[in-house]
Amino acid sequence: MTEEKPPVHIKIKVGSMEFEIECREDQVKEMVEKVLSTVTEYASKTVTAPEVTPKPVRVNTCKGVIRRLWREGWFATPRSLEEVHNEMMRIGFHYDRTAVSHALLDLVRENILTREGKPRRYRYAQKRPPNIGTQT
Repeated sequence: MTEEKPPVHIKIKVGSMEFEIECREDQVKEMVEKVLSTVTEYASKTVTAPEVTPKPVRVNTCKGVIRRLWREGWFATPRSLEEVHNEMMRIGFHYDRTAVSHALLDLVRENILTREGKPRRYRYAQKRPPNIGTQT
């Protein structure tokens, strides 16, 4: 009666890959060579990552945010500089009050908004309603 030897169990780690081989003692050399040749073949291949096109970053200028409020009809009732600044902060746009003031003045000059009152107490309102479906 021939006594059969238990199988050989081998763990191999190559870089970040791990392999486990279980075979007869007389097959160890052949199996290790097969694993290493496969790893070498795999490592020689160039792997190309899928091309990802980044989404364009949308930048909202201070004036653009105020135009958005105007398009939404927010200026249907006269608003103070403080109200405009607070509404912009509420919706997530944190601009300096002077930037908001300059943007409001630009929109007054473009005849989109009108202002009434005395200096430092102006109230801004829509001079003309936004054209529905038209981007200004």
